[in-house]
Amino acid sequence: MITSRTAKECGTADFGWLQARYTFSFGHYFDPKLMGYASLRVLNQEVLAPGASFQPRTYPRVDVLNLVLQGSAEYRDSEGNSTGVSAGEAALLSTQANVNYSELNTSTTRPLTRMQLWLDACPEHENPLTQKMTLPEVTHFLLASPDGENGSLQLRQKVWIHHLDLAAGEKITLPVRGPRAYLQSIHGQVDALGAASRELQKLACGDGAFIHQENSLTVCACTPLRALLIDMPL
Repeated sequence: MITSRTAKECGTADFGWLQARYTFSFGHYFDPKLMGYASLRVLNQEVLAPGASFQPRTYPRVDVLNLVLQGSAEYRDSEGNSTGVSAGEAALLSTQANVNYSELNTSTTRPLTRMQLWLDACPEHENPLTQKMTLPEVTHFLLASPDGENGSLQLRQKVWIHHLDLAAGEKITLPVRGPRAYLQSIHGQVDALGAASRELQKLACGDGAFIHQENSLTVCACTPLRALLIDMPL
């Protein structure tokens, strides 16, 4: 089964210094039916004004994946660690109890646009506090995985995150390891076809889709497409 979650249905925020779209309940946006999906707790797209920052805060035990789409950011923690991330790069923070984290748009002239995901972290797993990668310019690659396979970022959870960058008319079929996955269009229009249900969903730019009980998913780009497929077997 494939159920769409359109960009228009998502929660939004506009505080001047911050503009945001929330797929699940976050901050002031609350929907008791949308508190996350399996181990995916948060999926936000946010734009920070030049020089703007999120002040230091603690997190629950989650892996925070930041995918920078435009501009540059700096991530700091109260342990003295700092990581700079620019467009075309991603950073993974393995949050710890009693540690504060902050985020800064390092440009005073350009906005920072990024996707942010929170994934529940298994209590018995520990990873490097910060990981970073430059995104390869390929049609498909594994962005994050439990074991860091193929050079991907290593998560503390049984989740595989695929990054897709397709030209108009291109399509790809990806296996889905478990009962649930989530497809997110970062930009571009896409047709998503489930192998088991044979259901087809058409997604516009910024739309997402809940994938349930499909053993594979065929993604066809109707326009140039950038998207994430978040595969969550548990």
